[in-house]
Amino acid sequence: MISSFVITGFLGVGKTTMLTNSVKENFGDKKIAIIVNEFGDVGVDSKILKNVHSEVLEISEGCICCQLAEEFEAGVTEIIQKYDPEIIFVETSGASEPFPIFLSLQNMGISVDGVICVIDSKNFSSYKENSTAKYQLGGSNIIVLNKMDLVNETEIKELEAEIAEIKAEYNIRNTMTNEPIFKNYVTHRAEQGLVGKELFEGVYKVEEVVEFAQDSTHLDHTLKDSITQKVAYLKEDINFADVDEILENVPESIYRVKGVVKVKDVPNAIFVNYSFGDASFEELLDYEDKSLLIFIGENVDKEVTALTKKYDILNVPKFSISRG
Repeated sequence: MISSFVITGFLGVGKTTMLTNSVKENFGDKKIAIIVNEFGDVGVDSKILKNVHSEVLEISEGCICCQLAEEFEAGVTEIIQKYDPEIIFVETSGASEPFPIFLSLQNMGISVDGVICVIDSKNFSSYKENSTAKYQLGGSNIIVLNKMDLVNETEIKELEAEIAEIKAEYNIRNTMTNEPIFKNYVTHRAEQGLVGKELFEGVYKVEEVVEFAQDSTHLDHTLKDSITQKVAYLKEDINFADVDEILENVPESIYRVKGVVKVKDVPNAIFVNYSFGDASFEELLDYEDKSLLIFIGENVDKEVTALTKKYDILNVPKFSISRG
């Protein structure tokens, strides 16, 4: 399963800088494809990104809605066929909203591990009333506060409060249920567009998740600061609805869940991919190892323990190995 991230944010907030620095710093061991959804005829951002990574596809005119959706999906299909990337980054135009791209990627069966909205911490007040900027925030589940070296702690707290208000009002909702698409979000701080790899942690290929099932030394792992991960195994005699119920009740402090489970009512094992309240599934052939889920987020030890008490089909081994 290919993973993807959508990078959004208003004009001039530093999206390209963040993407450039992040790819250089964190993804030297991955096959990366970058898609630039630009506005206008001159693809400046794509030229910058090509200095970092050669596989850059440019989609012109910014807005992916309506007529350009087919061009976008055709371009993504082409880049997958030619390059077979592990992770796709899509940088949107500063004048467009991210949600149509999110939907297009999901419709293509591509896992969207995060919609990242980059905020100009210093100049947010100058564009915060723009409706596009508000919907960019509302349609994201990861907020990156950029240019943090230019603001003080008081300004940061005011900024975070303003973001919370906008998120509450402009959060994208399911038109059928009126439930928010992203039930929670996480905020990261960045200076000069540089964010740590913990922002992208949990982007595991199927083979890497299978490795967790085969190697007990992966039971616990400290990723960075307060972000940790914990592995829980599942009993054999379970149905798909049991797994779905667990995912429906994952607390907000757990950002991602990855795993492979075997259930009675599906013939093949299922690769589970949960990210910020949104879950997707893919059948796997010839998987014979244990069923397990990898929980990633904050306060994971406490939260997973609570889940095991609520659901007796989950089991956390008595011993664990931590890694710094």
